[in-house]
Amino acid sequence: MNMPPTENPQQVWNNCLAVIRDIIPQSSFKTWFEPIVPLKLKDNVFTIEVSSSFVYEYIEEHFIDLISKTLRKELGPNVQLEYSVQVVANEDSVIYPPQGHARLKNKPIPYPTNTEKPIPNPFIIPGLKQLQIDPQLNPEYSFSNFIEGECNRLARSAGVTIAEKPGGTAFNPLFIYGGSGLGKTHLAQAIGIAVKERFPEKIVLYVSANRFQTQYVDAVTVKNKLNDFLHFYQMIDVLILDDVQEFAGKEGTQNAFFHIFNHLHQSGKQLILTSDKPPVELQGLEQRLLSRFKWGLSAELQMPDVETRIAILQNKIYHNGMQLDDKVVYYIAEKITTNIRELEGALISLLAQATLNKKAITPELAEETTEKLVSSSQREISIGDIQKTVCGYFNLTPEGMLSKSQKREIVQARQIAMYLSRNLTKDSLASIGAQIGGKDHATVLHAFKTVRDLMDTDKHFKQYVVEIEKQLKETW
Repeated sequence: MNMPPTENPQQVWNNCLAVIRDIIPQSSFKTWFEPIVPLKLKDNVFTIEVSSSFVYEYIEEHFIDLISKTLRKELGPNVQLEYSVQVVANEDSVIYPPQGHARLKNKPIPYPTNTEKPIPNPFIIPGLKQLQIDPQLNPEYSFSNFIEGECNRLARSAGVTIAEKPGGTAFNPLFIYGGSGLGKTHLAQAIGIAVKERFPEKIVLYVSANRFQTQYVDAVTVKNKLNDFLHFYQMIDVLILDDVQEFAGKEGTQNAFFHIFNHLHQSGKQLILTSDKPPVELQGLEQRLLSRFKWGLSAELQMPDVETRIAILQNKIYHNGMQLDDKVVYYIAEKITTNIRELEGALISLLAQATLNKKAITPELAEETTEKLVSSSQREISIGDIQKTVCGYFNLTPEGMLSKSQKREIVQARQIAMYLSRNLTKDSLASIGAQIGGKDHATVLHAFKTVRDLMDTDKHFKQYVVEIEKQLKETW
């Protein structure tokens, strides 16, 4: 006689699997859940059989909350889970948790440090007997050299807090994003330097996404080296990964970093990530990674205002033991508005010109030097400029283009405006959508992809976009 579905262990487990399958990656489901055998359901205790104690520990560490929730949904809030771990085929099983004792949640298994075979360090030449990890930090990128302003106050404050208690704040991970040359690398490394000063025993490592990718490719081409690669990164206390957007489209690298991220985060270690865009705008990265990037704090670095640019120049001048007329400093700060890297580059070029040509550093020399570095027109194209140009090209009124009309020509005009706004301005997707019809960031992203696909398949449509972009650059 068959048991009712709620008392049939196989049926209960099938119902649980139907939920779990939709939540976790398919590879994880096949590896950890498909081999599980439901044994019995007795006295509100549900018993499953797993192949080894390692499998039991891994499931307890990574999936126990998910399994518990699905079981409670099927059998009620008082259900208990029991594991039967097969030691040797046809012999007795080991039951977890031990009967009569309170259940304990397993901690991550520490990797042995006294092994005869040391873990290879991907940052050094193979063959060295000891694992000595260079943090790869530039001492020039300290907090003392990072000028605070409205453009970076949130990110800098979070960084200072992390340096005092790495892994123990709500800012984990800290995701720093912004345009090129705005100080992302400087700030990320400043946190690492401050951590090493306060906690010399902690292992801090800075690595670029490109270098991580190269190390991963090297690891997968050598038998058994991938595990060493993962174990190496799982030993880090503060991991700083620069330019995470470079992982786009690299599925294997993303998968490796996903496991490293999970291990470090669950172990209370600190992660600091930098990118040129916020998580919501990153393309080509798995959703499970992007969701983890949002767990902590996302902080934007913006272009500094003129007062902050002056302070940056004065700090650079002071640390180089130079003297410069205030008028020269103000001129450079007013003239260079793109990013900090170009701002400091203009100062270095000015000093080189003065030294090589044996000239005094005057406002006139500053003007002559910066004019060679900066485009004659400093004005950046705005979303408003793009809307005007698109409307003029298609003979539409701004009100008509921004209306809720679903006419094909109006929809395409809006989409082209969104596409060009993303390519030609520094505005976020949310900002672009707000200014073009009050749309959300998802609509802007859809428009961008639609225009890009049409340009690949429709030469006439592509010509429209190319001509509008040319007009923008010539007019504005």
